[in-house]
Amino acid sequence: MKIFHLSDLHIGKQLNGYSLKENQEKVLNQIVDYAAAQQPDAVLICGDIYDKTAPSGEAYTMFGNFLEALSGIKPEITVLIIAGNHDSPERLSYASAFLERHRIHLSVFPPRSQEEYLKKVILRDENGPVNFYLLPFLKPGYVRQLFLDNQPEGYESAIRAVLERETIDAGERNILLSHQFYAAGNKDPETCESEQAVIMAGGLDRVDASVLSDFDYIALGHLHGSQKVGKAFIRYCGTPYKYSVSEENHKKSVTVVNIGKKGDEPELEFLPLNGIQDVRREIGTLSEILKRASEEKRHDYVSVTLTDEEEPYRVRERLEEVFDHLLELRVDNERTRQKRLEEGETVPVLKPLEAFRQFFKAVRGEEMTMEEEQAMERIVQEAKEEEGL
Repeated sequence: MKIFHLSDLHIGKQLNGYSLKENQEKVLNQIVDYAAAQQPDAVLICGDIYDKTAPSGEAYTMFGNFLEALSGIKPEITVLIIAGNHDSPERLSYASAFLERHRIHLSVFPPRSQEEYLKKVILRDENGPVNFYLLPFLKPGYVRQLFLDNQPEGYESAIRAVLERETIDAGERNILLSHQFYAAGNKDPETCESEQAVIMAGGLDRVDASVLSDFDYIALGHLHGSQKVGKAFIRYCGTPYKYSVSEENHKKSVTVVNIGKKGDEPELEFLPLNGIQDVRREIGTLSEILKRASEEKRHDYVSVTLTDEEEPYRVRERLEEVFDHLLELRVDNERTRQKRLEEGETVPVLKPLEAFRQFFKAVRGEEMTMEEEQAMERIVQEAKEEEGL
């Protein structure tokens, strides 16, 4: 069975105020072209379909066109979608019953009552059934009502408890779609600026990949870089386009998963995806950077770091005359390094949790307990998510 693994489309995202609409449309069209050529049995979209919980009409239209194009490929392709932390479950689930008649299955909430279980979709090939379990993004509070006698307090215990409720046939092939922060043992996956704002400090949302042992392939969303989590069949596929300068060196792709017989290692293939413009850095003196600005490269989204010791004349204007999409302008020379060194001796701007920790000690005269820190971190994280950070 052939599967396309996608996640984190972030439709509607802007980059420093620049619309990414044309770049997103290009990579989505590339995915449709690959699907028409490769004829996958299923396309998995593992969360963060939209960049905001209240997407624009333009974003809805773009995703609708993408689904329509996929559903028009013959033989029909099954599309499986879960909600991510950026998605509004209510908005994403709109018309879900109608979509299922067109082989598009959505799961936006984890089980919320004793009678509910994970959405399960069964597909078949010459080797028998393949069971797809859809686990949308969850917080421990979303599922505590399922475990009245032994409520999970952390993300890992919540995920483990939800999965243990399922009856999973170990003799069949089982695939999980999930959108969480998974890690293998003591080794955390690589992250970048574009998702760090929604990853909890202190690893409170960290889930050890050992909870996934019942599955033959785990299709993950949440992180923007393509990577495995300990084992090759536990995988983040990454975003289809670069959403920050920190993703400059990422090779964006469609992850193609070929599932053989039970017990066989899934075979992976990566089909490259390229937008109209690249997202990258330029570092050097002004004259060096301007010399490198070829017609092909000057339309990219560019972060510039100047190394001139003396500030050139009309530097921003001269850069903007060459680069259409200047994201930011920084200076790194002896003067700015000395300034940073001096400023390092001043009182730093504290992160919210550290500021509250100092406030708590000043008022109460004692340090916060671990439980109090975790509770405060959850409040800070929820506030960030409400603001769309």
